[in-house]
Amino acid sequence: MNTHAVPVLVAPDRPLHPLHLLLVSGAFPLFLGALVADIAYAQTYEIQWTNFASWLLVGALVFAVPALVWALASLLLPAARTRVRFWYVGLLALTCVLGFVDSLVHAMDAWQKMPQALLWSVLCVLSIAATLWFALGGTLRRREVVA
Repeated sequence: MNTHAVPVLVAPDRPLHPLHLLLVSGAFPLFLGALVADIAYAQTYEIQWTNFASWLLVGALVFAVPALVWALASLLLPAARTRVRFWYVGLLALTCVLGFVDSLVHAMDAWQKMPQALLWSVLCVLSIAATLWFALGGTLRRREVVA
């Protein structure tokens, strides 16, 4: 009888490509930076903070939208069509939509955009954090257990 531990694949889901993980995780600090800039603008009313938040949102969408396109294309593979992957793609799509709406709110006049710009930025950060939980939290990575 063989007593050596043999790794067994538990999650049949395909892991995310490292470049895909880089795109998704690269959007998080940009959305977070936009939230911090909105908080700074709400406290100081210095208009440059809102300009900075607008550019950070554009940068976040530059990372998030290609990740969404990649995630949607990966659903063409039958092995990738799992419940967890659909949740991941849905959350990533929600993040892109929220980020786009937040960009439209930030395009308004500086005095009109508060407090809704702050609220949209909070929603974007929560959405990308939930997306990253699926991407980096182990649910979309292969896990091995000792049998």
